Amino acid sequence: MFENLSERLNATIKNLTGRGRLTEENIKEILRDVRIALLEADVALPIVKDFIEHIREEAVGEKVIASLTPGQALVKIVNDELTKILGEATKELNLNVKPPVVILMAGLQGSGKTTTVAKLAHYLKKRFNKSILVTSADIYRPAAIDQLETLAKQIDVNFYPSTTKDNPVNIAKEAVKQAEKKFIDVVIIDTAGRLHIDEEMMAEIKKIHQAIQPNETLFVVDSMTGQDAVNTAKAFDEAVPLTGVVLTKTDGDARGGAALSVWGTIHKPIVFIGTGEKIDGFELFHPDRMASRILDMGDIVSLVEKVEQEVDKKKAEKFAKKIKKGKGFDLEDFLEQLEQMGKMGGIAGLMGKLPGMGAVPKAMKSQVNDTMFTKMKAMIQSMTIKERRYPDLIKGSRKVRIAKGSGTEVQDVNRLLKQFTQMQKMMKKLTKGGMANMMRQFKGMMPPGMGNGGFPPMGF
Repeated sequence: MFENLSERLNATIKNLTGRGRLTEENIKEILRDVRIALLEADVALPIVKDFIEHIREEAVGEKVIASLTPGQALVKIVNDELTKILGEATKELNLNVKPPVVILMAGLQGSGKTTTVAKLAHYLKKRFNKSILVTSADIYRPAAIDQLETLAKQIDVNFYPSTTKDNPVNIAKEAVKQAEKKFIDVVIIDTAGRLHIDEEMMAEIKKIHQAIQPNETLFVVDSMTGQDAVNTAKAFDEAVPLTGVVLTKTDGDARGGAALSVWGTIHKPIVFIGTGEKIDGFELFHPDRMASRILDMGDIVSLVEKVEQEVDKKKAEKFAKKIKKGKGFDLEDFLEQLEQMGKMGGIAGLMGKLPGMGAVPKAMKSQVNDTMFTKMKAMIQSMTIKERRYPDLIKGSRKVRIAKGSGTEVQDVNRLLKQFTQMQKMMKKLTKGGMANMMRQFKGMMPPGMGNGGFPPMGF
């Protein structure tokens, strides 16, 4: 998300390099470019007007005009303003109420609502150790009920069954009663979606809301619908008092206009964003961190949090001890590292949080993708335990067998073994010369142009 906007904003700011000071004239020129960038990102026009005006008020002042680093000054102003229009503060769900906490999900058909119910259930279970019950009050789409039941089994949470013959209001009420009886912490209720807003749908969601009085009412919206998403959110907020918004499919939208328009239009915070198809592709939304990512300053805090949540600490400690003792780094260790990376959102997710990645050309970034890592895993998994532990055994006929078993080519196996050898050397550097030497080795493993001066400065 925000890829195009990020490129445009950073190009505009970069144009300030070499200019001694900000003047009213060049601020006017810069703001014109920023305005175009926001409109191209499908941000609502009233939001764009306010955004530009606030930046103008801040920028055309003695403090900034007298600045010897106009680029930095403007980055600070734009960053602060982006944080404001994204909602200013992070909104957490209120789970400190008498259980069960009741969460009602609303939205149009195709917004990813049912999948979001499961993602939210998984998030609350994993992050807060809550017991969860989910149910579907969507009696118009049998597949929705079946889908949610399947997802509930997959993530191991309670499912309250419903059928197309049941009354949606009764489904919601009975699900809450079931949760009370079983002392379940959180109930999440999926509701029917439509292809567009209609009176019947709004009347139904109002009745459900009145019957169960939810603690949280979240509006689920597809970020790729742009300004239409905001108009729909406005209509829903008039029908039922929304407490927050969940933006889905943010990994597929390069514009991000919906995210930048929601708070300014309905003054309801974005609580979560969907960041991928996997069940754990779901994150709490932090306006300040997202503003930093838009301006290509990275999101190291979220990256560290992700590592804390996903990395198996026992395995990591065991691995660290093995390396420290000078024991060989083998392909089983390499596989484990690839799997840990997958848990943290894959290489695309990690790169998106690193500062300076906007400076890396798209062609270079495309060389490092999750498909490449999936291939690597398939090849290692096609090896015998002995081959993984003693990679030097892998010669001609073994390479052919591994390639066939993983659906790859022999040259892919050769490439994997070469990369693994580089990784081995990197681990030896770690034991001998510390982290700095290891990072220098890591740069050499990147595709051409990213390791020898083309890779953004990351503190090593």
